[in-house]
Amino acid sequence: MGLLTFSLNITLDGCVDHQEGVVDDETHAFFTRLMDDSGAMLWGRVTYEMMESAWPVIARGDQEAPPAMREWAAKLEAKPKYVVSTTRTEFPWTNSHHIAGDLREGVQKLKDATPAGVLLGSGTLATELDRLDLIDEYRMLVHPRIAGHGPTLYQGGLPATRRLELLSAAPLRCGAVAVHYRRAR
Repeated sequence: MGLLTFSLNITLDGCVDHQEGVVDDETHAFFTRLMDDSGAMLWGRVTYEMMESAWPVIARGDQEAPPAMREWAAKLEAKPKYVVSTTRTEFPWTNSHHIAGDLREGVQKLKDATPAGVLLGSGTLATELDRLDLIDEYRMLVHPRIAGHGPTLYQGGLPATRRLELLSAAPLRCGAVAVHYRRAR
């Protein structure tokens, strides 16, 4: 069984707005390595649609992009992508698959079928999956910014505090810090 790893950009004040992080070659390389090490991506519908609107055109070369972004786009194109949605059933982007029905059962089956692990990149979905005790690890890129607005991580709340164990913390040149936690047992 593979691990479910939640990874996202986050500001010091908890904002997870994708426009608030530092975007450079080093931050793209961080997420590219995470994706390379995972067997599949997992998103909610909103994140999937945001990604679907941006990355395929870069992967095809229809839009100019720096080399780090182009590398991410090409690898993302090839990676299996799983989407949790109750409102959409068609996912035409290459290698996209729908998880329907019982959330716990669907995600657990995906973890069981993906020994290399699953990389989760949706904040709202993460809240639901954490409520179901399905997230094993957290790999956040904490950016040196205070956004002063939302959306924020876990704004939907959890029933209890989640205790974590720090595995590593590494500063990046841009001032962000890559942190790696696992659930404390």
